[in-house]
Amino acid sequence: MEAFKLMKELKANFEQEMKYVPKESGLSLIESTSEQGKGISAKSRDAKVEDLWSLTSFFGYSTQTFVLAVNLLDRFLALMKVQPKHLACISIGCLHIAAKVVEAECDVSSTHELIRIGQCKFTVSDLSRMEKIISEKLNFQFKAVTALTFLHLYHAIALSHTSHRKEILNLDKLEAQLKACLCRIVFSKAKPSVLALSLLMQEIEALQCADLLEIAKRIQRHLRISEPELQRWRGLVGQCLTQYSSPECSKPDHRKLVWIVSRRTAQNLHSSYYSIPELPTIPEASWDEAESEDWAEELSSGEESLSSSLGSDAEGPYFPVHFRNFARKQLPA
Repeated sequence: MEAFKLMKELKANFEQEMKYVPKESGLSLIESTSEQGKGISAKSRDAKVEDLWSLTSFFGYSTQTFVLAVNLLDRFLALMKVQPKHLACISIGCLHIAAKVVEAECDVSSTHELIRIGQCKFTVSDLSRMEKIISEKLNFQFKAVTALTFLHLYHAIALSHTSHRKEILNLDKLEAQLKACLCRIVFSKAKPSVLALSLLMQEIEALQCADLLEIAKRIQRHLRISEPELQRWRGLVGQCLTQYSSPECSKPDHRKLVWIVSRRTAQNLHSSYYSIPELPTIPEASWDEAESEDWAEELSSGEESLSSSLGSDAEGPYFPVHFRNFARKQLPA
């Protein structure tokens, strides 16, 4: 019964997916634009998506928020003629819209924080206006069907046939690989259902699991995805993941975010360094519970240091070993 419901949901999303695929002619125009041109180039778009990945990790947003933000960004860029100077504001606007759609209200960062942490040069009012423009141009269609939608459904269908496959088919790994693909504009041209199935097939091939392969082929037949189309995107996915696992590839989340302080603040910090009072030892017997709560609250209200590296799912165990080994073989001796 559960498998039947999942297949029905899969079919319903499959019928809706093309409504949320960015306009291909607009994406092709971006791909053909040079970096010195007046419009948005593929390289500048990809760089902004990697920035969104970094910000998503920093604010603790979900993969769904990141994937939706990229979808909104690509749909808008494929629809509108945009100047490069506005790209940062558009990308942050898409992230903020996506966060408000996906995350709990208490977890959504303020526009001021997004601008400050993203080290952007526009104002809060600029961002608010941009979000309004994005919303109107996309007809307020925010709850998009994305490749992540299908990835979750495919994973659930596989588990519905046998529960012990949960550890074998790692959803976190598949999500990380999807995020790596979305950092390349070419994958925005793929049908979400096909891109997700390509990632699934790639992982199943690495696992060498005949049962999972049969389930994937059943999904392919159910959605009537042609073999040539699937093979084309599987090839591109494999190439992307091989390049991404290479040590020569620059990945998001490696940059360190740093505090930007005024000269006066810097002077105060410098002088206070030499005047730290010696704190008395707190006797265990006289520990006051009320004081403990106040002290803990004071600590928790402090902001986390930004000098440390962001938590990253852009490397390590999320990318199959055979991709990393293959990448090393491709490097010149």
